[in-house]
Amino acid sequence: MAVSVTIKGIKEGLLVVVGDGEWEEASRTLLEKLREKADFFRGARLVLQLGGRAMGAADLGKLRDDLGDLQINLWTVLSESALTENAARALGLETALPKPQALPPELPPISPSEDGSVAILVNHTLRSGKSVRFPGHVIVVGDINAGAEVVAGGNVIVWGRVRGTVQAGSEGDAEAVVCALDLAPTQLRIANAIATSPKRRGKADPEMARIKDGQIVAERWKPNEKG
Repeated sequence: MAVSVTIKGIKEGLLVVVGDGEWEEASRTLLEKLREKADFFRGARLVLQLGGRAMGAADLGKLRDDLGDLQINLWTVLSESALTENAARALGLETALPKPQALPPELPPISPSEDGSVAILVNHTLRSGKSVRFPGHVIVVGDINAGAEVVAGGNVIVWGRVRGTVQAGSEGDAEAVVCALDLAPTQLRIANAIATSPKRRGKADPEMARIKDGQIVAERWKPNEKG
């Protein structure tokens, strides 16, 4: 009676399941199937499922060599037999598939008290001629050089220097703010208010610009506070 040999693809490579019967016939059947599509299987790594079949290192070693001739790597032997497992280990083969990695824990939902507005992160300096326009908040990790422009429907937060043109609250949000480690823009707009940067005297400090009494004012930026 022919020995059942099935081959199917899995995430780790090829899974070969060998049924009961003579090993000599089973190995011959397996190799014939692999040779039929040698080009397709070339380079694959193979997981051999042997069930309770007891096998020594000699038979497993011969199969490994025959598979090697087809450029197929015998990688893992799965067996319920202690003899087969020990033989596989002696040949340097794996005897279990790696456990799937646990999914990362779900993030807690945003509290209603937190601002869940949409934002984008620009993780580089904006050089002259570059423009970023976004309906939500814009966060820039880098500088906004002279000649560059950022227009945001919400706040603009810059972890760097601002020398270009920045507009926050572009849809009319007068509560929007612009924060930067060094705030010296060519032009600054918040909602409908417009300002230019006065000539700096002394060392630059982190600043937050916002509308107060209808005018844009810049105050020392305390990142843990908005106002």
